[in-house]
Amino acid sequence: MLTNELYQKYVQILKEELIPAMGCTEPVAIAYAGALCADLLKPTGEQVERAVIEVSGNIIKNVKSVIVPHTGGLRGIESALAAGVSVGRPHVELEVLSFVKDEDLPKIQAFKDACPIEVKRTESEIVFEILVTLFSKNHTATVRILDNHTNVVLKKLDDQVLYENKTVTKIKKADRSFLTVEGIVEFADTVRIEDVQSTLDRQIECNMAIAEEGLKNHYGANIGKVYLRSYPHDIVGKAKAYAAAGSDARMNGCEMPVIINSGSGNQGMTASIPVIVYAREYGLSQEALYRALCVSNLITVHLKSGIGTLSAYCGVVSAGAGAGCGVAYLQGGKLAEIAHTLVNALAMDSGVICDGAKASCAAKIALAVESGFLGLEMFKQGNQFYAGDGIVKKGVERTIASVSRLAQEGMKETDKEIIRIMIEER
Repeated sequence: MLTNELYQKYVQILKEELIPAMGCTEPVAIAYAGALCADLLKPTGEQVERAVIEVSGNIIKNVKSVIVPHTGGLRGIESALAAGVSVGRPHVELEVLSFVKDEDLPKIQAFKDACPIEVKRTESEIVFEILVTLFSKNHTATVRILDNHTNVVLKKLDDQVLYENKTVTKIKKADRSFLTVEGIVEFADTVRIEDVQSTLDRQIECNMAIAEEGLKNHYGANIGKVYLRSYPHDIVGKAKAYAAAGSDARMNGCEMPVIINSGSGNQGMTASIPVIVYAREYGLSQEALYRALCVSNLITVHLKSGIGTLSAYCGVVSAGAGAGCGVAYLQGGKLAEIAHTLVNALAMDSGVICDGAKASCAAKIALAVESGFLGLEMFKQGNQFYAGDGIVKKGVERTIASVSRLAQEGMKETDKEIIRIMIEER
């Protein structure tokens, strides 16, 4: 039964999760921390002379190979920090670099050249941690972010703690523990469009714009273009092409914003673009699209809530399954069709590893979207995976719990080994 309290929680989750970000979210989070730290030093009037940044292994993994937006093509942790310190505007959080102009680019390189930046890996088991310390002649500023891209838990100037959150390490968000596939479908069926329209309109506009940019120009390995040229008249190929093209652009320096899901732009694009492409291809109503996007986005959030923000488990697998469910909804599917689509998709590609943000993410997006569509077609043709088929359990919620356990517990050592491989010399 969807009470008014639960209804408002669903609306709030969409508003919290579907927010804009400029560039891959982990390097942008580093830039955000750097900009905040630089702001602490500004009243002293002193210039930064040295910087130390300590980050968890998963941050290293997601920043090492990706281009930082608005830096003129620079990559890596040092570039992200330099951009945030020298030209970032922290008041806009994950759009911290969105105001950078061409004439500002020399300032980033000048900071890198003049200021030694030491990068360390944190010793703790915390999956998401960024600790920035900036040193001037007479002062030291520190900013720490934990668990979430904008969750600042410490601001410190010299020995004076300006802000500290000792008891709560996560941003206070709407509860996610109540999420179920059944409840999500009921919400999508009954939501008042005016309650979600502005949030979803922004997702449609931003994510389709960067997808079209990825198809128009050269970015990375051009996975989107490859799919579109290979399958020009196939709706599944087109959906994969547009979703992959968004990642092609985003992972390779495109400075257009995307609307994220569960802290990730790739997940935000994967959960939304295939659903939008499908609805437009078949001339479906805007209301139907809004309701289907509620399904795809919320199922992605539901899956990611159990998996965690960062892990060895590739997040677009969840988003691809969510997109398949959104398309099932567009086709008139109810709970049974959506639940079986989800189980089928998760049975196929759960376990795809996350080895950081880079050009090949686009190919993984295409794989995840393919699994979502195939999971739907399987059920429509009377085929499905059953309890006992690998990690599949009886019932969609138990299968989701299996995936969460696989990602959180089973792949811990995998994650460590991935990071060790990535930081080795080529």
